Amino acid sequence: MQYKDYYKIMGLSRDTSQDEIKRAYRKLARKYHPDVSKEKDAEAKFKELGEAYEALKDPEKRAAYDQLGANWKAGQDFRPPPNWNEGFEFKGGGFTTDEARAYSDFFEQLFGHSGFRPDNKGQYGLHTRGQDSHAKIYIDLEDSFNGATRNISLSTPEMNAQGQVQIKHRNLNIKIPKGVKPSQHIRLTGQGNPGSGTGQPGDLFLEIAFNNHPFYRVSETDVYLDLPVAPWEAALGAKIKVPTPNGSVDLKIPANSRQGSKLRLTGRGLPAQVPGDFYVVLQIALPPANTEQAKAVYQNMQKECSFNPRQALGV
Repeated sequence: MQYKDYYKIMGLSRDTSQDEIKRAYRKLARKYHPDVSKEKDAEAKFKELGEAYEALKDPEKRAAYDQLGANWKAGQDFRPPPNWNEGFEFKGGGFTTDEARAYSDFFEQLFGHSGFRPDNKGQYGLHTRGQDSHAKIYIDLEDSFNGATRNISLSTPEMNAQGQVQIKHRNLNIKIPKGVKPSQHIRLTGQGNPGSGTGQPGDLFLEIAFNNHPFYRVSETDVYLDLPVAPWEAALGAKIKVPTPNGSVDLKIPANSRQGSKLRLTGRGLPAQVPGDFYVVLQIALPPANTEQAKAVYQNMQKECSFNPRQALGV
């Protein structure tokens, strides 16, 4: 995936105002519209321009895009930094043109799965409820196992009087419920956008994501651990200690276990009314042949074991 310099596509600087973005789009749209333009590659440029405008005309998308930094170059290999959208508060600003339109992978990666959603339009009047807002936060696996209270920082893009996007910050203390899953939402009533007149404020929805864990990975309510075992433990069977988020447990490794075998500890996954399970995935680790004694052991196995790991391949 390649980085797209939306400002360069529109011929603008990064500190340009929202009104200038609109004027630049109108000018360039007339220049490259496929129905009238005689420019080379007009259709491709019109499509590229539309995507750039879709990102920059919306203060929320623009602020998120700007957060990537100014050091990226157009066409440079790109992967979003980890947790780049953490704590970024959105109230809408979704796709306002043809939603079926094909955007680039770059656009989809940034805005297609990061909490941007169609604007909550149609709420007009003197006394209307404020819009709901949305943000993604990252927690540790242990927070879900035990429950926790965390202070989070949220960033909200706002327009100043000069039509430029500024970031407003706020901190909230939140309670993380025990057993919360990835992609689940925590609703904070009244913490969304202010209403108009006597209208009530909207709510804030926090989408939960888990920080990468050095040991464990999560799928729904199940937790997985890749567990290294010695060849003799897999071959002969063994009783070993296994770490879990709730402390170590004894686990029996059956004899003749294979690489990738899964052993299930029922009910030791994420807490829930029906708790998830904890899966141990065996990873057979070979000891290095870095001493004469170790080499002798391998040479003896070679001599005594008629084992061909490539038998199924016919060689």
